[in-house]
Amino acid sequence: MSKQVEFNDTNFQSEVIGSEVPVLVDFWAPWCGPCKMIAPIVEEISNDYDGRLKVGKVNTDDNQLVASQYGIMSIPTIMIFKNGEVVERIIGAHPKDTLTGKIDQVLTA
Repeated sequence: MSKQVEFNDTNFQSEVIGSEVPVLVDFWAPWCGPCKMIAPIVEEISNDYDGRLKVGKVNTDDNQLVASQYGIMSIPTIMIFKNGEVVERIIGAHPKDTLTGKIDQVLTA
């Protein structure tokens, strides 16, 4: 079962910026091929890091305010937030070990 959250223009501030734990945000769109390729990886990460990392998605078509606020120019873009700040930005489809390496760095920092 997915542990992912759907972030949007309305809940982004409380769910991501105000989160007590680090947050991985997957900025995506339904028409984006590479987004579909990494979706299962993001799903696995949400389960692997349950309790240590909040994982969610922002549909950039439906939530243009947040996408614009964070300068999303290419999707997929994965951002990791810690204490309300962007600490990592990963643009494009990457293998799971690349993403988990970045996550582990943030969690141990």
